[in-house]
Amino acid sequence: MDIQQIANRYVELCRQGKHAQITDELYADDAVSIEAPGNEAGPLGNVKGIEAIREKGRKFQDDVVEVHDSWCSDAVIGGDWFSLAMGLDATYKSMGRMPMAEVAVYKVRGGKIVHEQFFYG
Repeated sequence: MDIQQIANRYVELCRQGKHAQITDELYADDAVSIEAPGNEAGPLGNVKGIEAIREKGRKFQDDVVEVHDSWCSDAVIGGDWFSLAMGLDATYKSMGRMPMAEVAVYKVRGGKIVHEQFFYG
């Protein structure tokens, strides 16, 4: 897949709430995940490798009690990168109900996502 196809598939799956499938289909084995500045060392901090990214996703999902609303923008593509704005209004075990919004950027190489980085705060 080219970057446009990967970005479109990401948006499609994100809007369906299929986040584990995004990782399984679109990520490279050596992908990295970088959290927003100040959150690098937390339980969902920076990780490297597909298994660590899967575990990070599981930890996040395990903390979610109920999703009230979610959204994902269309992708903006520039070179080997695409970006999305995303939001989630959910109730969490660890912090109660909290709406969140972020901008995420993704680098694609060889038909797979190799880097994700989140900006929120």
